[in-house]
Amino acid sequence: MSLQSQVKNAMEERSAFFIGADSDNVSLEEDHHQLILQKANAFASENCFKEAIDLFTVAMRYGPVRPEQLNTFVDCILRNFKRKAAGSDAPSSRSRDAGDTSRDDVFDCPNCHSFLGEPVTLACGHSYCKRCLQRRLLSKCKLCREPVRGQEKANVILCGLLEKWFPDELSKSKTQCEVDTLCRKKRYQEAVSLASDVIQRDPEMTASARLSRAEAYTALKQYHLALEDTEFFPESSCSAEAAFRKATVLHEMGQVDESLQAFLQCLAVDEDFPCAKRQVEKILCDLLYPDDENVKVGLRETTQNTSPHLRSKTLVADARLHLQSPVQRQNQSRAASVHHYPDNQEKRWESLERPSLSRAHSLRLHGSGCGEEGLKRVCSAPQLGDQEKGSLLKRKLSASETEPCLVDSGSSKHKRQGLTKGFKQQIAKAKTCRSVPVDLLDPNDLECSLCMRLFYEPVTTPCGHTFCKNCLERCLDHTPQCPLCKESLKEYLACRKYKVTTVLDTLIKQYLSQENAERTKTHLEETQELSDLTKNVPIFVCTMAYPTVPCPLHVFEPRYRLMIRRCMETGTRQFGMCINDPQRGFVDYGCMLTIRSVHFLPDGRSVVDTIGGKRFRVLSRGMKDGYSTADIEHLEDTRVEDSDELESLQELHDEVYEQARVWFQNLKIRFHNQILQHFGPMPEREADIQATPNGPACCWWLLAVLPIDPRYQLSVLSMTSLRERLEKIQHILTYLQSIPNN
Repeated sequence: MSLQSQVKNAMEERSAFFIGADSDNVSLEEDHHQLILQKANAFASENCFKEAIDLFTVAMRYGPVRPEQLNTFVDCILRNFKRKAAGSDAPSSRSRDAGDTSRDDVFDCPNCHSFLGEPVTLACGHSYCKRCLQRRLLSKCKLCREPVRGQEKANVILCGLLEKWFPDELSKSKTQCEVDTLCRKKRYQEAVSLASDVIQRDPEMTASARLSRAEAYTALKQYHLALEDTEFFPESSCSAEAAFRKATVLHEMGQVDESLQAFLQCLAVDEDFPCAKRQVEKILCDLLYPDDENVKVGLRETTQNTSPHLRSKTLVADARLHLQSPVQRQNQSRAASVHHYPDNQEKRWESLERPSLSRAHSLRLHGSGCGEEGLKRVCSAPQLGDQEKGSLLKRKLSASETEPCLVDSGSSKHKRQGLTKGFKQQIAKAKTCRSVPVDLLDPNDLECSLCMRLFYEPVTTPCGHTFCKNCLERCLDHTPQCPLCKESLKEYLACRKYKVTTVLDTLIKQYLSQENAERTKTHLEETQELSDLTKNVPIFVCTMAYPTVPCPLHVFEPRYRLMIRRCMETGTRQFGMCINDPQRGFVDYGCMLTIRSVHFLPDGRSVVDTIGGKRFRVLSRGMKDGYSTADIEHLEDTRVEDSDELESLQELHDEVYEQARVWFQNLKIRFHNQILQHFGPMPEREADIQATPNGPACCWWLLAVLPIDPRYQLSVLSMTSLRERLEKIQHILTYLQSIPNN
């Protein structure tokens, strides 16, 4: 081998060695990083947020921390923020929400409390205005806490009714939607102009128009005007959207401390407000993240330890230092503050913080539009190290606890009070409880397009069309498509959450009470008719069924989907099972099945677990909605009263039972296991063979597992004499035992 090749191989081996060593170092650092994060989250979950700050700061020295990893920390801060807010004069989010809801009527959006406009019905059955969903102002329903997908279309029926009943308010709502559309298209100047016109003309639209205009002003970097719009709302009725919009403006201006408080105020009003929590996570991540040089120093200190065991012990010891009791941690934090945060650094931070705040207030008070570009984000100040940022964040959060509501300077506060007072007066005049014009009320507008009757339990699909719940289910039995627009409803069918549309249901009960009473009466009569277990009993024409024997079914035909659903809805949970008859449709004898459970599959099919009940004889046949029905009478065994005859019957039963037990034990293992899997073990011997109208359960279990013709099984099923049934089974067992076991 040449010298050049030897040198090359040696270099490759050395490189591989260092790569392996670096991999070990990285792995240990990652483990330590995860350990610190877990401990930090543990402190946060116990509301020890100051200790959590220290650990998150340490974790960022050894590796990146994503904003979403601060989720538990944000929850900790929010809990403390809410607790302090509850003790202050500021109204709690619960009281505001309760107050707003009490003033709403059926045509108000549960989120923004404005006119529904173009209503969209969610899967939970509650309806919201299109603006709230398009702007993603909610992630969960305010009324039932169900997650919001935001992909539903406008409710066609409701849109038509609102256009007919309240054309003026609908026109105003559409104008507001135009403002939002202009913002989405980034035509901000036009959005400002149109929103200003709306504010001047329509006091009732002031709230939503100002928030939309604030968004446009923010995009145009006219922050002082945006703040005026967000501060227009009184704190007593502060909405989550207003707090979020204000927080966004403050963050754009570089006022991270005030924006953090505003984001927390938004979450205090609505803890599920989209984007707000993520913004808090990002701000905290920026405040806690160390400078690049500090990161390099931390990594250098870690990687310089040549012994992996020594480095691991060092890291664990460092972690333990931060995981002491809260009292010890507080004492060490005070000592660290004295050592690491001298007065001159405190003053240097204040010198960075105060000018930006005073300048921002000056912009708001005097309306100066210039100079916003000069504002810098305090979280990126190069003079602060990671430990200083941790201490700073503690002070910021402490201020957030004691002052949950944002406070402005005196003149700005008086100015806003004057605006909000006028705003309240305007809304009080404009907002009145709406009522449907009597001359425009037409029951035909609330008819199901499938049954052509008044809606009963109206359900709205994701495509926006509304049907009676029963009518929609019957259509989905045949095809997973909307009956009107043919849009696919496979996901909707798989969820099977057919929730009643509350707005329509309320309107029908409130304004069409008489028609609704008649419709309800008809539905109850139909349900009562289906509940009779001797008249028009639904018949499943499929296989043989026996008392006490399980009978699992795979239901896929639309007619039987409907039949099973009706059995569940009426509460009977029963139907008849008969085998097919070419001439009459089904045979004269059968067995009732009781539904124990139903497992619905995503495509509408179902697996139904049933067990046999009473036997019956068919008196007459019929049809209903595609499936067979029958008037029936139940069968019972004739009781034996004579003691000698009963003793003889008991001896016959014991003899047949022992013969059946021997036959079952001598079966090949494959057949034995199949029977156990499908029908379960052989029933135990019964002390009283006449305890039930159908006789001993072992007879029916044997009849189900014995390999005999269904017609012969049917003849035994129809017998009302226990002696005859036992003799038939004995003959079958004797014949099977005479056959050689191959």
